[in-house]
Amino acid sequence: MSLRLSTVILPYRRWSEGSREAWQRAEQLGFHTAYTYDHLSWRSFRDGPWFGAVPTLTAAAAVTDRIRLGTLVTSPNFRHPVTLAKELISLDDISGGRVTLGIGAGGTGFDATALGQESWTPRERADRFAEFVPLLDRLLTEDSVSYKGDFYSAHEARNIPGCVQRPRLPFAVAATGPRGLRLAARYGQAWVTTGDPKLYESGTPEQSVQAIRGQVEKLADACAAIGRDASELDKVLLTGFTPDRGRPLESLDAFVDFAGRHQELGFTEIVVHWPIPDSDFAADEKVFEQIAMEAEAQLR
Repeated sequence: MSLRLSTVILPYRRWSEGSREAWQRAEQLGFHTAYTYDHLSWRSFRDGPWFGAVPTLTAAAAVTDRIRLGTLVTSPNFRHPVTLAKELISLDDISGGRVTLGIGAGGTGFDATALGQESWTPRERADRFAEFVPLLDRLLTEDSVSYKGDFYSAHEARNIPGCVQRPRLPFAVAATGPRGLRLAARYGQAWVTTGDPKLYESGTPEQSVQAIRGQVEKLADACAAIGRDASELDKVLLTGFTPDRGRPLESLDAFVDFAGRHQELGFTEIVVHWPIPDSDFAADEKVFEQIAMEAEAQLR
């Protein structure tokens, strides 16, 4: 299966100061999808400019025509399925059906406490995610939804006319644990991983590949348990969080080698960060553009 190349454009610049041009350039370079993070702030960018994901994607939809758009990833940390569904249906309509929702259980970063609550435990995040995803699925496929759960409720929530994409826009479910993988198997059109975070600091690229292979196998098991063929799901690797770090973007050959090793594991999409100077995502823009334009052909 051919490998698609996508990018993630962080929302750290004003629309009038380079952000608009980045989204348009991503389309010109031929990226399959341009994603953005759905956070209220993020790590080293916390004390600088940072804009909302849905308004940013709406603006990007208005200045592009072909490229798919999405979040990597949205989480329950500060989202409610009812209001999120309304925003997604609107975004899907404005974009002409070009939206993918990357969705995960969330973490312990700034988003986890920004609304004044205590940070949830891993079990609490998994419990909420297990309720969030099925309810969001219903809200995006049914005209009217009523539901009373442990964490989320909906009362005659209307979502007419629904998504342009039918039966709804695709979910790319980020998961590595057993409960999340079961959600990916049941509700996902794609599965997302960043690798094994325990290996980021001191692991090797070879150990990372082995760990990701194990994740792919667990996904296949989760699919088999419900009678689904795992090949039906796209498999997406968000780069920058494996022991390789930024090395795959140092040259076209380095990227092709990195991407090829993961393509052999069954990945259908590799996502690279748009270069940001003086950050963890710094990269040579000329090399980045060369990778965007030439790498896919070498990976067929």
